[in-house]
Amino acid sequence: MLKWLGACATALLFAGVAGAQSQDDLLPVEQAFQVKASLAEPGRIALRIDIAPDYYLYRGRIKAKTAQDGLELGTLDLPPGIPEHDEFQGDVEIYRGSVAASLPYTLAQATSSASVTLTVQGCHEVDPKICYPPHPTTFTLDLPASATPAAAAAGAAPPASGLVNLGGAGGLVQGSAPLPPEQAFVFEAIALSPTRVLARWSMPKGYYLYRDKSDVAIAQGDGVVLGAPQWPKGTDHTDEHFGTVPVYFGEVELPLDLARDNGAAQAITLHAEYQGCQDDGLCYPVLQKDVVVNLPPANAAELAAAKASLAAPAAAPRRAVADAAPATAATAPASPAGLAFALLLALLGGVILNLMPCVLPVLSLKVLGLAQSGESAGTARRHALIYSAGVLVSFAAVGLAVVGLRAAGHALGWGFQLQQPLFVAVLVYVMFAIGLSLSGVFNLGAGLAGVGSGLASRSGAAGDFFTGVLAVVVASPCTVPFMGSALAYAFTASPWAALLIFLALGLGLALPFLVIGYVPALARRLPRPGAWMETLKQFLAFPMYLTAAWLAWVLGNQRGIDAVGYVLVGAIVLALGLWLREHGRSRGLAVRALAALVLLAALVPLTRIDALAPASSTTASRAEPYSAQRLAELRAQGRGVFVDMGADWCVTCKVNERAVLHTDAFRDLLARSNSVLMTGDWTNADPAISAFLKEYKAVGVPLYVVFRPAEDGPGQVLPTLLTHRIVADALAPR
Repeated sequence: MLKWLGACATALLFAGVAGAQSQDDLLPVEQAFQVKASLAEPGRIALRIDIAPDYYLYRGRIKAKTAQDGLELGTLDLPPGIPEHDEFQGDVEIYRGSVAASLPYTLAQATSSASVTLTVQGCHEVDPKICYPPHPTTFTLDLPASATPAAAAAGAAPPASGLVNLGGAGGLVQGSAPLPPEQAFVFEAIALSPTRVLARWSMPKGYYLYRDKSDVAIAQGDGVVLGAPQWPKGTDHTDEHFGTVPVYFGEVELPLDLARDNGAAQAITLHAEYQGCQDDGLCYPVLQKDVVVNLPPANAAELAAAKASLAAPAAAPRRAVADAAPATAATAPASPAGLAFALLLALLGGVILNLMPCVLPVLSLKVLGLAQSGESAGTARRHALIYSAGVLVSFAAVGLAVVGLRAAGHALGWGFQLQQPLFVAVLVYVMFAIGLSLSGVFNLGAGLAGVGSGLASRSGAAGDFFTGVLAVVVASPCTVPFMGSALAYAFTASPWAALLIFLALGLGLALPFLVIGYVPALARRLPRPGAWMETLKQFLAFPMYLTAAWLAWVLGNQRGIDAVGYVLVGAIVLALGLWLREHGRSRGLAVRALAALVLLAALVPLTRIDALAPASSTTASRAEPYSAQRLAELRAQGRGVFVDMGADWCVTCKVNERAVLHTDAFRDLLARSNSVLMTGDWTNADPAISAFLKEYKAVGVPLYVVFRPAEDGPGQVLPTLLTHRIVADALAPR
């Protein structure tokens, strides 16, 4: 906002210097940027902005909103702009000439018109260089007669919808005016891979789709065969006509496997038949829609694997499959050699995790705790064992959660817990509280071994255990060499083999402390306790504060600046409560009660986090946001594509961006190789990105896949840690 205020102030300054004659040459804002709107189709508004010569429009400053009750706007669909370095805004995207966009909408109640305000902002780019303030244009569009209250009041269905009143005599009275079919049930489909398509139905609030009265088939596609649809479990719903049947509310996604005779890129047509109803209103007849899906090229291995999958005995009649659980990745029996190698990789990956910046702050506390203990060899072994138990139990819990939820059809991966904003907010509190303890604001327990959590006991055992738990929590954003391959094996192995691999990761993370605890010569090399340790303890508070600041930044990218404000206020209240708790030990019951109340008050801001809307995702300058359809289009054009799947909480991703992906050398490499950078943001859960990760058997982010220009076949997966040489070799023609 300060940038935009600065831009406006600069504009006024230019206006004063340029003089009256130059000002007369400037167009009024409504002539410089002429907004036109029309109803493209039910549920979608077509927008066109004509931009006068010598003017440009900021893509990021085009916003749509409405104050009309019952009218809900979707995400404004804008084409990519022209990358530009603007003196006011830095690296931005702009439009010149004209821009066409579309705006989806839904109606929650009957209405005959839609009122929308579109706000734009742009500049005059020749002398005098002046930027206009944001300019709103409000337009009102007449909606089709099918959306008016009159149609519902007459007791007849809209002419084009073909609705049937199955709700009894009171059906029309109980429900609001029904939407046209294309708004009530939006059907679409995209290609997830050369042999997999995702079909999706979206219904506004108050509408549902019958599972057993919906089907998808191939209407057109040479040599393409559709596998049995793997319908997800629906919600049991009782109506007077069909009894208790499974239905879908909101949205349902249906993955479809394909077998193909040839691997050339081709377009197929999916034919969908489906039926649904309005709650307490009308039921629609069976609806039909054809959707064209562009399939990317497939290599011989992909074609063979798809045919083998569809020919497997698991294929069953459609109705039987519909009643089954969602499809999951096949569970492969783990051969002894393969399992042993995966366990070795997991062990090495766990050891390397000790060197990652996200883990070092906690591990430094553990080393300090061992040094402070300065006791017998038996005591050192006990510390190491209890800490290792905390690590192993935590890894087992995370592993069981990931494998179990993926088996249930949820596309989760390593680090999935950091996709939960509330979890991130709680972690901010934990890191901040540890820092306060190290700074001397309050005392968590009798020794540094208890710094891992506020659960330190007098003996220190609980502190050792929960320090291990905390080490695993902060390690979850990191993916290191060897670790990815081991986890990929775990997700295709049996549950017991998968659990062993997660335990091997934990053993690797705990191994340095086990070695110190069980090798007396190493333990003797630790510095002896002394006054220096208090100074070092206070110094170690600052990495904890930095970790809390980083987590607050992650939270801001997930839920916006309001979430950061809530968690900062909560952290300050938490600090006050801990300070009162420490100073109230000898000041009576009233002060201790006040401290408890303040600590409870610190939890109140956390209750607001999940209610906030997700923040808008951002992509790197000159990068395109990932979509399977856009990827297929670029490959069909012969362009190379570098796909970067990352997340704001992924430390490895940020290291690679700083060292390689956000450098001029990388941008020059893309230009020379006729390639495009395509980014996917997995900070929040995203089904399309999860599907891409699953396709390439990735257990989390980062994932880097390179598709060379003018080459068919699957992309090349790069290592998790990038260098300029690795990227240059991957993009070079073969």
